[in-house]
Amino acid sequence: MAYIGKAPTVGNFQVCDAISVVNGQAAYTLQVGGVNVAPESANHMLVSLNGILQKPGSSFTISGSTMTFASNLATGDVIDFVQILGNVLDIGQPSDDTVTAAKLNDNVISGQTALAATPDDTDELLISDGGTIKRIDFSHIKGGGKIGQVVSTNKTDTFSQSVSSGGDSNIVTGLTVDITPSATSSKILIFVNVSIGVNGSHGVGFKLFRDSTQIDLPGASSNRRQNSKGMQANGGTSYNENLSTNFLDSPSSTSQITYGIKINHTSSSSKGMTVCSSYDDSDDAKLGRQASTITAMEVLA
Repeated sequence: MAYIGKAPTVGNFQVCDAISVVNGQAAYTLQVGGVNVAPESANHMLVSLNGILQKPGSSFTISGSTMTFASNLATGDVIDFVQILGNVLDIGQPSDDTVTAAKLNDNVISGQTALAATPDDTDELLISDGGTIKRIDFSHIKGGGKIGQVVSTNKTDTFSQSVSSGGDSNIVTGLTVDITPSATSSKILIFVNVSIGVNGSHGVGFKLFRDSTQIDLPGASSNRRQNSKGMQANGGTSYNENLSTNFLDSPSSTSQITYGIKINHTSSSSKGMTVCSSYDDSDDAKLGRQASTITAMEVLA
């Protein structure tokens, strides 16, 4: 039959050349036909000294072609014979491209310890590059721009506040969203759609905030208002404007972040303002209320 590597030698028993005892010497060289031989181990030998078989390991040891007795021999001792009982089966090293998938244990991968978290950038994996096995760092193949999580708030109840000229309302209650980025490299994509009413025919707008910091700032200066969404002319107290924006934020944080908005108007005096309804909010079939939403999406690096 065929073998992978070197075929085993069967029945390769060898009797070593006669060995003359030297008084006071324990180590002797093993030869067959005048050529040094090296048994696989002491357990692969039969050694008779003075007509008594010696126990491998305790009575004698082997190192290469040197056999060493546990104590020095003396004049009159006789090494009757040394017989080598063949060699250990050595299948050798398989040739290139000879080990197939069928020869691998089914749990060669599944039986290993599972990685409990996302691989580090320097973790290495094996890939086949045109049939050639190569290693590659995880940083070269990990996905980017994927959505890690989505958090959204839908506001259906109304909000109202008197807002001064040139000022802003408080953060609109019930129209905030909390998100905790999984990595400092993540970006947060914000979507806002808000229905705003005002007392009078004035423009309305809103500003987007990350916690207490305004973001999505335009290039305004001096007395120009810096809104996330530009003003629109409101038709009066019975109307409300639907304004929307989206903004890709880079918070560089793994702590919880709260996004929200503040609303404002263009009047030169304080005006009442509302969210999710017109200012007068009359119980009239011709009028309506609109829900407002804010959504935060974590975009993985």
